[in-house]
Amino acid sequence: QVQLVESGGGLVQPGGSLRLSCAASGSIGSINAMGWYRQAPGKERELVAHITSGGSTEYADSVKGRFTISRDSAKNTVFLEMNSLKPEDTAVYYCNANLWALGTRYAGSYWGKGTLVTVSS
Repeated sequence: QVQLVESGGGLVQPGGSLRLSCAASGSIGSINAMGWYRQAPGKERELVAHITSGGSTEYADSVKGRFTISRDSAKNTVFLEMNSLKPEDTAVYYCNANLWALGTRYAGSYWGKGTLVTVSS
């Protein structure tokens, strides 16, 4: 089994910063990519940032220049550094990994349970 566990969410004032972490554990063969998605109340889940095993990154336009995704491959962990936070960044942030689990034939998509980020004064 594979588990993704997020941490680091919370309440922050506009203009503040937070750092999210997501650790993947279990029967992992290899990780192709990891990323962060978010879902605000009444809205669809959207991609925030994505990083491949080769280190290539992708960001939503709304967070470019404010958020930075990084990874520690040795620990199967991905981070999201969020700066200059705005009220519209308020959402549940979900970690996602595209990985090959031991005992399976194909890579699959795995999700964490999410961590709430609230940006409010």
